[in-house]
Amino acid sequence: MQINYKILKFTIEAETQINLPDFKGSAFRGGFGNVFRKITCVLKRFDCIECPLKNRCIYAYVFETVGNSEAEIFNMHKYEKIPHPFIFEPPDEKKNKFLPGDKIHFNVILIGNAISYAPYFVLTIKELGRTGIGRGRGEFNLLSVIPTEEKTVSLKNNEESASFLTLKVLTPIRIKYNRSLVDNLEFHILIRSIIRRLTLIYYFHCKKELPQINAKYLIEKAEKVRIVSNNTRWYDWERYSTRQETRMKLGGVVGEITYEGDITAFMPYLKAGEILHIGKGTSFGLGKYQIIKK
Repeated sequence: MQINYKILKFTIEAETQINLPDFKGSAFRGGFGNVFRKITCVLKRFDCIECPLKNRCIYAYVFETVGNSEAEIFNMHKYEKIPHPFIFEPPDEKKNKFLPGDKIHFNVILIGNAISYAPYFVLTIKELGRTGIGRGRGEFNLLSVIPTEEKTVSLKNNEESASFLTLKVLTPIRIKYNRSLVDNLEFHILIRSIIRRLTLIYYFHCKKELPQINAKYLIEKAEKVRIVSNNTRWYDWERYSTRQETRMKLGGVVGEITYEGDITAFMPYLKAGEILHIGKGTSFGLGKYQIIKK
């Protein structure tokens, strides 16, 4: 299984004061969605699910990402939403106030078929600068966009044996297991989430076919890997959803965690998750981690 992706590296400059929350991905993704709809939505409907053009609409595909009745994979034909084909990676700096002239750097990762819509992302960010972002609608100018070469995530295993692994969770990992949010990242739960995400991304945004993954074998193997050091904590944050007109709690696990066991077979999956993030809220930039030791 191969998943193509491209990273757009944006640099913007504040024209007026910009006030951003602690987790800045919320402001960027939320503001982007409103402008993206204005640019790409033809019928200007609020509900994409009932729209007769949803299967041909750029907005519905990229931002609402509606499934279809033929998708039997993981019973996703029963769900209204599928994984978005993009990820906002917001600035990781701590400050919230950006004065005129300050520069802000952030990335947008485009996945699979969404790569062809890169010009729409650039146009939307440029227009977002005029609309404004964050509390008070701070305006900015788009200074530059640097696209990386198109790259590929592959699950081919060329790794030497690995028995220890430490993950540094950079943005909250928000995973549900047995219908409950997880505050203890057991290894098999992590692997289940990665397999599910990669499989759905591949099916809906790449080739419309099932990848050759022996999920049952991998999960059974992952259940034997144990936690030897756990320095994670729950990080709570909220965002206001304009579309749903409500405040949403989007907490998750952050910190460092070390696993011990036969980890070799999982390294390609973990490296894929390192690029494509895992769990819920990935389009905001949640679920980002770094492999710092193996």
